Amino acid sequence: MSISSMEAANAIPESLPRRDREKLRQRGEILEAALKLFSEKGYHNVSMHEIASEAEFGIGTLYKFFRNKEDLYKALIMEMAEKYHHALMQVLEQERNPLEAINRYIAVRRELFFNNLPVMRLYFAETRGASFNIKAGLDQDILKLYDEGIGLLASIFEKGIKDHVFRSLDPYYMALALEGTINSFLFRMMEDPTRSRETDNLSAAAEIFFNGVLD
Repeated sequence: MSISSMEAANAIPESLPRRDREKLRQRGEILEAALKLFSEKGYHNVSMHEIASEAEFGIGTLYKFFRNKEDLYKALIMEMAEKYHHALMQVLEQERNPLEAINRYIAVRRELFFNNLPVMRLYFAETRGASFNIKAGLDQDILKLYDEGIGLLASIFEKGIKDHVFRSLDPYYMALALEGTINSFLFRMMEDPTRSRETDNLSAAAEIFFNGVLD
């Protein structure tokens, strides 16, 4: 399961006029080039000229879509966050069994992590403040998505409590604890993704979490 920003370009509706399709394709290629460079070098070490060169566009083409590097970065982060959020919400909304829903959620988090390492590097940098945090509203936009996800997770735990699958704890704090456990493990797995894929550390995280919440 990939949430690469190139998906936007690949999913351009054929019903759009040719000029609009071309604009969307160019924007997607610019974001893909920016993702590659930001994930490899960090926000501060990448210039608009480097992004233009990587995307094989003139610098003027970038400024047709984005006011500056910060504007481009914000667009990239939000597009990634929305795709990531959508993929996870689909899992929770489609699975009716509470325990299976949580297990599938953890499995998809693992799948998204390994299939989208450049995205994950930027995602953790933004949400955990590991390198660079854009202000002026972006943090609130991401927080809104995060809160929506926690709310849906909490509803799954609430149903599981009623079905006597989970212990009678506060569903909201159970959701926060699950997210905290997963994110902590993923953050450490980022240091050596190849070894982490082999050892499957996230399964250990799931086992630790479930030992505390299963009824």
